[in-house]
Amino acid sequence: MSIADPTLGRDPEAGLTIDIDGVPTNYHDRGDGPVLLLIHGSGPGVSAWANWRGVIDQLARDFRVIAPDILGFGRTQPTAPILYTPETWMAHLLGFVDALGLDGFSVVGNSFGGGLALRLALARPDQVERLVLMGSVGVPSTIAPGLEAVWGFTPSLENMRALLDLFAFDRSRVTDDLARLRLAAATRPGVQEQFAAMFPAPGQAALDTLALPEAAIFGLEKPTLILHGREDRVIPLADSVRLSELIGPSELHVFGRCGHWVQIEKRDAFVDLVTGFLRRS
Repeated sequence: MSIADPTLGRDPEAGLTIDIDGVPTNYHDRGDGPVLLLIHGSGPGVSAWANWRGVIDQLARDFRVIAPDILGFGRTQPTAPILYTPETWMAHLLGFVDALGLDGFSVVGNSFGGGLALRLALARPDQVERLVLMGSVGVPSTIAPGLEAVWGFTPSLENMRALLDLFAFDRSRVTDDLARLRLAAATRPGVQEQFAAMFPAPGQAALDTLALPEAAIFGLEKPTLILHGREDRVIPLADSVRLSELIGPSELHVFGRCGHWVQIEKRDAFVDLVTGFLRRS
């Protein structure tokens, strides 16, 4: 195991680096206190920083916040050809948890990251204490046209702008500058090729691989906060309703006038809800 910090302070997306089975893994580590692991979603150009930059510092007032770039995303790029599967992502994530020596932590998972959070809680029930699932995959579901568009992205400024419009209810949050930044991140050398390999058409088949057996979710006895935007066009609200039905110790909060970007469009409420939930005894 090795940890390096070659670019911290220059590029906000670049944080610490730790070697996980030969893969230099980028992650952010802020604050002190109970450990909170943030797992990002699967959009083109996404990274831990892109997904969580608006809430990391607020959450770090109460927690030690750790946010990695998941394998193949952001600056965590494989050094050899790889077949992306939930098992591949989980092996890397479990290696990351072990390399940092995390024990007794909570997890926030966004969308694709929510599916990984569920798997992590099932794989390490003695380590994961509480879950927050936000616009999460994980139950068997019919793919939404919005998610088809996300996974079928081909690089252009016009396509990136249209994609970001899908995520937000309040379109004023989507600017050309934001689209340019995300497009630049999505088209760094090798990044688009990795993204295209993750979720090949048909999208329904890719989504099916991320679903867990409902019986396994039903047996998950972890306190779970489920968050969803009512106007989400990427992951249906019905998926979170089903998760709330399956997970006994769960509660569901639905935000009106909110799309797939709960942590952005409802940032303060998101931080307050998550902080209050994680502080409960």
